[in-house]
Amino acid sequence: MCGRYSILDDIDELCERFACPIPGFTVQPRYNAAPTQYLPIVVSGDTGNELRIMRWGLIPHWAKEAKIGSRLINARIETLAEKPAFRAALRYRRCLVPADGYYEWFPGEKGKVPHRVIGKDAKVFAFAGLWEKWSDPEGDEIQSFTIVTTEPVPNLAWLHNRMPLILPDHLEKTWLQGMQDFSPKTMVAFLHQMRPVDELQAFPVSTRVNSPRNDDPSVMQPA
Repeated sequence: MCGRYSILDDIDELCERFACPIPGFTVQPRYNAAPTQYLPIVVSGDTGNELRIMRWGLIPHWAKEAKIGSRLINARIETLAEKPAFRAALRYRRCLVPADGYYEWFPGEKGKVPHRVIGKDAKVFAFAGLWEKWSDPEGDEIQSFTIVTTEPVPNLAWLHNRMPLILPDHLEKTWLQGMQDFSPKTMVAFLHQMRPVDELQAFPVSTRVNSPRNDDPSVMQPA
């Protein structure tokens, strides 16, 4: 799964990386991004890519309460087309979730040990994501997103049995607006184009990352 990640680039860097116009808001570095927080994502708009701020934890349009989003921070790619919470978003509202690393916890002798996973080039990449619009009883709209997960690449299988779907750069546009066939065969073929296993590495970090209140560079440092 993916329950925490980081994204440190500023608004100008993100817009350049994902070919977005500069929006009317700013973003701050997030060293320990957590569910229910509002974070930058990339969607396909009428005139190209757009950077937006959305809440992490997808709230389906039919939900009665927003709190369901805290249970929908991840979505398994194998069942996206089947699940009522995700199938419409898969067809019409896919997104990219910019990140430069994510965190996973591995059982140790004295409890779970947090690890940080990054690309060996240390550059920003994109998780595959889905997004939705939901309105509360007063009519206020919340836009929210979820991160798509898949089976881990071989060199990270020891860490967890799931991982976020990290898209190769050349498939980002395809995920955003090019997919029309969501059959199991097509989805499996898409997964086979994931980033090469040797592009990712994991290392233990401080247990300060356990609390989302700790959102500073120290949580990223090797333990």
